[in-house]
Amino acid sequence: MQLVVARIGRAHGIKGEVTVEVRTDEPELRLAPGAVLATDPASAGPLTIETGRVHSGRLLLRFEGVRDRNAAEALRNTLLIADVDPEERPEEPDEYYDHQLIDLDVVLADGTEVGRITEISHLPSQDLFVVERPDGTEVMIPFVEEIVTDIDLDEQKAVITPPPGLIDDRAEIASARDAAEPEDGAGGKYAAEAEDDS
Repeated sequence: MQLVVARIGRAHGIKGEVTVEVRTDEPELRLAPGAVLATDPASAGPLTIETGRVHSGRLLLRFEGVRDRNAAEALRNTLLIADVDPEERPEEPDEYYDHQLIDLDVVLADGTEVGRITEISHLPSQDLFVVERPDGTEVMIPFVEEIVTDIDLDEQKAVITPPPGLIDDRAEIASARDAAEPEDGAGGKYAAEAEDDS
């Protein structure tokens, strides 16, 4: 199975290094020196990684045969593609590769169908499942332990326990209204406590 693991950005310096946008959870494995990667467009590769280093929070790579800024700049926006065994699993038991999660059915704990995972969105703060609902709409579900309680690859499903409002807009409106009501009582309680302290 072929997976996109990075996209080449702009050239860095004059000796052939490029910045890369990492698209894998295991860059130390997929983008290590010696790795041979296919490319999209295919005419740009295959590329063999010669060196890699982190500079100002960005991963810089140099490829064999790419020796100057012009050659590096010619690779800009090229996708780097690794061959991955579809049965391969990350080292941590509660981690998954994107391709293992795409197309999983998303259900509630009672079995109610929510939809199907169509995409994994990797944000700086957390990962999100992009779930297509049966009616064609999409809902974003944070991939966190409190919400995604079980991933069953054998059954091809992800079990979730969403908080109110995450997948049901009406619940969100109701909870917002309920939260707004108790304000009057809160002020009185605070005033009483302040008097007790004096």
